[in-house]
Amino acid sequence: MSGHTRKDKIRNDCIRKKVGVADIGEKMTETRLRWFGHVQRRPLEAPVRQVDQMVCNPIKKGRGRPRRTLGEVIKRDLWVNGISSTLTSDRVQWRRSIHIADPT
Repeated sequence: MSGHTRKDKIRNDCIRKKVGVADIGEKMTETRLRWFGHVQRRPLEAPVRQVDQMVCNPIKKGRGRPRRTLGEVIKRDLWVNGISSTLTSDRVQWRRSIHIADPT
């Protein structure tokens, strides 16, 4: 795509800047926040909102650090990017604020 091969030993960051592609981590964050906004705008009776509010029965956990939940990851994404979750009601403003993976 950029005319380079692995033998050229050029770092991925340099190629991404040259081609104009955003970082994959930023794109994943943007997609998660876009889905979060979509779910928050749904009515409380919607099945997707009911699943979010379900209480899980305690299960036997394995050793090691517990897995991160989607809610924890979204809270961290909101905090890192300085976005308030109250913006979800206004779709245009929400989409403008979560658009963080702009390569230009």
